[in-house]
Amino acid sequence: MEVTHVATKHPLLLNAEQVTQVLTIFIRDELRRTGVSKAVIGLSGGVDSALSTYLAVRALGRENVHVLLLPYRSSTPESIRDAESVVNDLGIFSETFGITPMADAFFDETENALGEMSRTRRGNVMARLRMIALYDRSQAMNALVVGTSNKTESLLGYTTIFGDNASAINPLGDLYKTQVWQLAKHLGVPEPIVAKPPTADLWPGQTDEAELGITYREVDELLYYMVDERESDVELVRRGYAPNHVRDIREKIRRAQYKRRPPIIAKISSRTINADFRYPRDWGT
Repeated sequence: MEVTHVATKHPLLLNAEQVTQVLTIFIRDELRRTGVSKAVIGLSGGVDSALSTYLAVRALGRENVHVLLLPYRSSTPESIRDAESVVNDLGIFSETFGITPMADAFFDETENALGEMSRTRRGNVMARLRMIALYDRSQAMNALVVGTSNKTESLLGYTTIFGDNASAINPLGDLYKTQVWQLAKHLGVPEPIVAKPPTADLWPGQTDEAELGITYREVDELLYYMVDERESDVELVRRGYAPNHVRDIREKIRRAQYKRRPPIIAKISSRTINADFRYPRDWGT
C-alpha cells in the first residue's frame, strides 16, 4: 500500500491510522517470508525504539516481541525508567543486559595501546556492542532484529554503521523524526518519552539536536523538499532557506550515502550480488 502525504496543513502530516496499518502489515509479512515469528528490539527509552516496539506488538502479538535494555554505566535513570514504562504498558518480556563490562574492557585495552578515545569513538563502540547483544539474542531465539532508525538520522548520517542502523527489517526508515513523534502519539507511547529531547544516551547531557546543530523540526521540512520533492538549491532558497544551510545539508546527505547501502562489491561476474543478483522475485520471496 502506498502512503501519500496529507499536505493540507503541513507537508509532513501523516494519516497516522493508515501508516500504522501499512507498517503493521510490513512487519508481519517480512517476518513470515523468512519463516520467523519473533522480533528482538533494543529498547533505549527513546521514542524511536518505543514506536518500533509498539508496532511490533501490534503485528506479532506481545508474546512474540522480546526487548533488551542495554544500559552503559553512564546511562541516565530516566532512560531506563522510560524503557520500563513501555515494557509495563505493553506487557512484554524484557531483559536487561548491561554493556559496561564489555565496553570498559575494550576502552581500557584500546587506550593503553592508542591513547584516549574520543566521545564519538566510544559512542560508536557502545552502539555496536548493543547490536552484538541483539543479534546474539535473535540467533538464540530464532528471531529477527527490528530496527529503530528514522529517515532523518539516515539521511544526515547520524547513525553508527553496523551499530544502531543495523537490523533485519526497519519499519521507521521512511519516517522523518517529526513523523515518528506523530505516530508515537497516535499509538499511545507514553507522553514523557514523546516529549523529552531525543538522545542516544551515550554520555551525560548528550542530545541529538545539539550534535546535529539543528532541531529535527527545522531540518525535516527542508529534507522533505530536498529529498522527497527533489527541489533544487535554487528552489529551496526561494522557500527561504539560507544557501549555506542548504549546501551543508546536501553535503551531509552525500557523505552519508555509504551508510545507507550494502557494501559495494567489485563486479567480476555476470551476476554480482547487489548489482545484478538482487531481485527477490527470482527466489519467490
